[in-house]
Amino acid sequence: MTWIDLLWLLLVYSFWGWVMETVVGTIRRKRFVNPGFSTGPFCLVYGVAAVIMTVTLQDLKGHALALFVGCMVLGTTVEWVTGKLLERFNSHKWWDYSDKRWNFDGYICLQYSLLWGLLGALIVRFFNNWLVALFHWIPGMIGEVAVVVLLCMMALDLVASSATVFHMKREIRAAREWNLKVAVWTSRFALWLMKKVRTRMEKTYPVLQEKALQIQKSGTFAEGCGFYKLFWMFFIGAVVGDLFETVYCRISMGWWMSRSSLVWGPFSLIWGGAIMLATMLLYKDRNKPDRYIFLVGTVLGGAYEYVCSVLSELVFGRVFWDYSEIPFNLGGRINLLFCFFWGIAAVAWIKWLYPFFSGLIEKIPVLWGYIITWILILFLVVDMAVSGLAMIRYDRRSRGLEPKAAWEEVMDKYFDDARMEKIYPNAKKNIGDPPVSPPGEHQI
Repeated sequence: MTWIDLLWLLLVYSFWGWVMETVVGTIRRKRFVNPGFSTGPFCLVYGVAAVIMTVTLQDLKGHALALFVGCMVLGTTVEWVTGKLLERFNSHKWWDYSDKRWNFDGYICLQYSLLWGLLGALIVRFFNNWLVALFHWIPGMIGEVAVVVLLCMMALDLVASSATVFHMKREIRAAREWNLKVAVWTSRFALWLMKKVRTRMEKTYPVLQEKALQIQKSGTFAEGCGFYKLFWMFFIGAVVGDLFETVYCRISMGWWMSRSSLVWGPFSLIWGGAIMLATMLLYKDRNKPDRYIFLVGTVLGGAYEYVCSVLSELVFGRVFWDYSEIPFNLGGRINLLFCFFWGIAAVAWIKWLYPFFSGLIEKIPVLWGYIITWILILFLVVDMAVSGLAMIRYDRRSRGLEPKAAWEEVMDKYFDDARMEKIYPNAKKNIGDPPVSPPGEHQI
């Protein structure tokens, strides 16, 4: 299945999702309802979920029960993450299942999770083949142009919808900033009046109270949970995660093994992304009970690890971990025990480690904070680019392909097989391949 096929499926399932939501909403409210974040006839959450299932669950196609469970977990996760991101973006829920039994956080519930599993299994086993065959009936150039045009229209719609929401929030925020400036420029009476106005506005817009508190403060680096704070959480998670896995392998296997994702530095992108995602999604829920954080971390971490495993194999042609020998595994990509570890890690991070690291980050001088952040961003971007090229060339060498471009020759010179095997000792061609041996031992 090509990229153009996947984009075609994204469009079709987004439209089908919109049709289903429209029909259900119209019947319930007895009037036409245009659901979703966008104005156009599509609900992107359905398209994204369907494409993720299509890409990641192909190896479960012959196992009906496992495929159903995988689709249920991935679909539910996409729905929950989408809901949390929209709430973070616009400070209110776009849908709420709180009135339904067996709901969680108001964003997901058991009956819709089961529906995700059923629809996802039908999509992966049957619908995808029919839709791709239908798309291939369209003359090549016409079909590709149509897909690109429709995607551009979808993107413009999303940008327009996002800009509208942002503008609405910006107007309120700008009003608050102006009130603060007026208070500084005028007398104590004006300051008193401004406080009265601010108090009234915060009562009128309680969802924006946290924003108002952030605006009042000054001279604090990476305040709240914005871009700079999330980047530093990614950086810290990548370093700490790499060190944790290295020590874990030393204890469990008896020898030191590199667990880094990149060719330069002790960085685990899987852990960094997980920590950043957990911070972004659970920041507002950090005061909720531990069992809530544990459950979210277990499901979200398992789905995240599974998707990362599939994508790394598709992009780089290598399997970086394999749980086939551990009970209750799913395709060797995740297992129940390590999913529980993700849940425990989520609780430990949100409840204990995040407040500590957040406090340390906010103590960084503002100017130096911005400078160091962008230096690290530039370094990591270059590191990830070089690592990706090195892995691609590593895979091509394993298939006996000679270098055809200058960058391939550079990779062969500086990142030969010996160095790549040292950096990525656990990388295998396929799940089920023999495990890596300690240094000095040879596999037979």
